[in-house]
Amino acid sequence: MKYCSNCGEKVIFEVPEQDNRPRYVCSACGTVHYQNPRVVVGTVPIWKDQVLLCRRNIEPRKGFWTLPAGFLENGETVYDGAFRETVEETGTSVSDLVPYLMIDILHVHQIYLMFRARLTTMDFHPTDESSEILLFREEDIPWGKIAFKVIEKTLHSYFNDHATGCFDFRIDKIDKMNKFR
Repeated sequence: MKYCSNCGEKVIFEVPEQDNRPRYVCSACGTVHYQNPRVVVGTVPIWKDQVLLCRRNIEPRKGFWTLPAGFLENGETVYDGAFRETVEETGTSVSDLVPYLMIDILHVHQIYLMFRARLTTMDFHPTDESSEILLFREEDIPWGKIAFKVIEKTLHSYFNDHATGCFDFRIDKIDKMNKFR
């Protein structure tokens, strides 16, 4: 950040009075520009013993596989955002969304909130965001072609829980590139 969105003057990076960390502060009007993590919401769409994955048709990681997920919009609930992202990326809808996994990704300032969800129809298809949509059993997942570590971690958690039948809500973190807690 170089300029204040309030008045257009230059900002400086300093610890504001009565704060405990550096922030961008306008040198003219004094506005403190807080920057907070971005929330990503998505689903683990399930059909029997299979999970629906999308091959990304957009950067980053175009051509790699992911679960349907994306940034939460202002004025949107996390539930509505996860449902919307699933429709946008797979062309199909889900039901019975249950909060499943929250992962803090510290190095990119993101919080992922993933829901388990039931596919309501087999009518899924490529979209602008996804070039291919397929159902996978655990043994068929292209593990070497998963787009993001957070998706890999979510899938491993889901299949481990599927084996036991216990799907407790989890909170986890990825604190460095390619490192799980």
